[in-house]
Amino acid sequence: MASPAFEEIVETFEFLEDWEDRYRHVIELGKAFPPLDPAFQVPAFKVEGCASQVWLRPRLEGQGAAARFDFEGASDAMIVQGLIAILHALYAGLSSAEVGQVDAVAELGRLGLNEHLSAQRSNGVRAMVERIRKVAAAA
Repeated sequence: MASPAFEEIVETFEFLEDWEDRYRHVIELGKAFPPLDPAFQVPAFKVEGCASQVWLRPRLEGQGAAARFDFEGASDAMIVQGLIAILHALYAGLSSAEVGQVDAVAELGRLGLNEHLSAQRSNGVRAMVERIRKVAAAA
């Protein structure tokens, strides 16, 4: 169910042999991710449960079952900004129903992130995924 953008990230990770290179790639993804307007870096969009400051601003394009989920995001930590970009590749463009069907743990596991993120970062990723799923389910 992964998007072509996420599959491209998986392929790149398979090509990069050591985790230092993979971390650098995650940071590069974050730097390339469009910035979130500071006007949206407010409590309503803040993700609780992250060690870093994280804001996700969801957007739905379209109506009803045909609506497509998207979001903007920002973090004060470079690696977390990259994780936001990875989650964007995983979820953006899916219908609200499809968002709920994504097994984020399994998909992110394909990148090996489960074994290489600190407990705090892993908790933050889970909090971001929960926020994404909650917003999509409410749509």
